[in-house]
Order: sequence, then C-alpha cells, then structure tokens
Amino acid sequence: MISSTEREAFVWIWLPDETEPVVAGRLEAENGNILFNYGKSYLERVGDRKSAIAIYEPELPLTAGSLPLLEGLNMPGCIRDAAPDAWGRRVIINKKLGLKGASTDTAELDELTYLLESGSDRIGALDFQRSPTLYVPRAANNVSLEELTESVERVEKGVPLTPELDQALFHGSSIGGARPKALIQDQGKKYVAKFSSSTDIYSVVKAEFIAMRLAALADLDVAPVKLDKAANKDVLLIERFDRISMDNKWSRKAMVSALTLLGLDEMMARYASYETLAEIIRHRFIYPKDTLKELFSRLVFNILCGNTDDHARNHAAFWNGSELTLTLAYDICPQGRTGNEASQAMLICGNNNLSQLKTCLETAHNFMLSGEEARAIFEKLTAAIERHWESVCEEAELSEVDQRLLWRRQFLNPFSLVTD
Repeated sequence: MISSTEREAFVWIWLPDETEPVVAGRLEAENGNILFNYGKSYLERVGDRKSAIAIYEPELPLTAGSLPLLEGLNMPGCIRDAAPDAWGRRVIINKKLGLKGASTDTAELDELTYLLESGSDRIGALDFQRSPTLYVPRAANNVSLEELTESVERVEKGVPLTPELDQALFHGSSIGGARPKALIQDQGKKYVAKFSSSTDIYSVVKAEFIAMRLAALADLDVAPVKLDKAANKDVLLIERFDRISMDNKWSRKAMVSALTLLGLDEMMARYASYETLAEIIRHRFIYPKDTLKELFSRLVFNILCGNTDDHARNHAAFWNGSELTLTLAYDICPQGRTGNEASQAMLICGNNNLSQLKTCLETAHNFMLSGEEARAIFEKLTAAIERHWESVCEEAELSEVDQRLLWRRQFLNPFSLVTD
C-alpha cells in the first residue's frame, strides 16, 4: 500500500426526511474483507419515534453483531455503492501523491481509505467518518466551472493541484463513473457536472446531453440536464434527484445500485441480467408493472441511441427502509462504435446481450409486456428520436460533423433496429 491501511470507519446515515446524519454502525477491515455491524445506539432507535432503517435489506438487516457478507463479496454492496469509482479514485490518488500518482494503480489504496478520503456529498444517504460521535463533513466551497475544468485537466496529466483546486475537485470525488466529473450547486439546485476529456475524439458531453434530452422528450423518467461552457469547453449538468431542499438544508435519499440489488460486485458484473432485475422488480418494488415498462423502455432507448454502457451501476433504486422505487435515468451516453454490431453491458435474454430490438422482443414477457406492447414501445421511441433529432442537435449546437458521426451510427443504427 502507498499509505497506512485504514482499519475501521464509521457509517453515518441521513434517515428519511432528516437534514442531519446519525451514526449507524462501524466498518472493520478483516482478512481482506470489510465487515459491518450496527451500533447499539442505532439499533435502540428501532421501534421508537426516532426510527431507524436498515442501510439495505436483505443485505444489512437491523440485527446486532457483525453481519455476514453475501457469497462472493468482500464488502457489503450497499456500502460499495457509496464509494468512488475510477475518476474519484484518480482524484484521491492525485491529492495524496500528486505527480507520483499519475501512473499509480487505483488498487494500491484500500477501500476504507477511498471511503474516508472522498467527499461527503456522495450519491445516496451515507457518509463515512473516523469518529462515531463527531460528524465533520469533507466539503469545499462552491467554485466556478472554469476552476473545475482546470482541475480536471491537471488530474488527467497527473499534475498536482493547488490547494484551492484540490478542494474543488475533491468535493466530487465520491461519485461514480470513469469520466471527469464534479459536484456543484447553482440557484438552489445540486448538479453532477460532467466534463470533456482530453481523450475525447468527438463531443461526448453533447452526445450525452442529446440522448438525455431525447429520452425525456420520449416520455422516459430522466434527470433534467443542461449544457454549459467553461474555459471554452462543454460541461453537462445533470440535476441531482437524491437531494431534497428543506429549510435551507438538504435531506438525502438512500439509493442502491442494480449491482447491489443483484447481489454482485464488479468482478461478477458480467452476470448482471435485465431478466433477473425484472424478477426483483416484480417481487420487491412498488408499482411493479409501471416500473417494468419504464425499465424496458430504457433498455430499448439505450439500444436505439447506442448507449452500450448500461452496466448495473448505471441503474439504481431509492430505498426508504421498506420499499424500492426506480430512480430517474441518469447516465445515458452513446458510446463510440466502428461497425454496426454491438452488445449491451447487461444480459438481456438468457446469455444474449446483442443490441437489437429483436433481443428486447424475446424478453418482453419478463417485463409483463406482450409482443404487441413491446413493438408499440419500439415505434414510440424511434419516432421520438426521429422527430426531435434536429431540434435537440440545434439546442446542443452540435456541429454537422458530429451529427453525421452520431446519426445512424450511434442513434438508430440499422443493426439495432432489427426485430425479426
């Protein structure tokens, strides 16, 4: 390890409709695993007016003692959901090592270090502290997009950040994904800001904006987005839906990823399946029929817009202690492709993950949809993309070169439209 290995961390949670966190329990590193147990004070809340919720059931039920891990996992999935992914880990390595960390493997730091070194305004309702009694948020003052853009460029080059820029980018180090991003607040709303990367060969930021806008215009439940510019570079702002403003403070909504719902981790992500996720929705979500139709529509739209990065961390559910509900869609980003044939990140029907409407048709019954209903969804989403394409491209100020690159390649690729 390149730093002292962390042995423990305390999990703090925002209970539903509360604006201040309480300590829920303790994480401990043991023989390569990270185990969790609830604190006595938290368990004493169960059944009284203060209440308490399981961080996530059935994985971490409200019982005393060290809780066993699910088979194949080395830490609870609902805890891993709150940890930084590739980009956040690069920021933390830059913060700790500077230029020396440019080529450092992110596995060199242990998981508890990443939990304790990342920003506190992470997705969901958890945070991690070294103390069980004193909560000290790791945050930064709201900074400009220009400053954040400069921070991104320095991290990509492995150049140490100034203290001010270090704090600015560190604030967003807890959010997932591989692309450069940060957290900002503007006019009473919170956003995830996604930045252009020096390795982009086309306008990835604008492509995601277009896909998200088209999805909304096709009546999918999608997080609101807007485009901005900083240092003459495009920035995508995605409004956060896991925060609610209450009396000039923020309450947090607990979330779990589909990877956690499926009981998998990154090493087992290739087994993630829309079919299995649909089965979980049928048994554990409220409003299962409507939820299944929405998820099926998102799958179809991902295929129609060329988003093959629909892995199980890019789907999530709200958790209120007893019920699950699908979150808004938040990461619909067309991926570059050279040919026609493509595959989705999650299995669709059996072991088939080919990016075709035909594959969706074969699994429609798992979503409580008839073949006729599935085809109606195909037609509705295809028509919406065709109808709004030009106006949304104009809204994004997308160049003609990038339009030609995306149209009929990512968006409505002939391979994706095959139904028979």
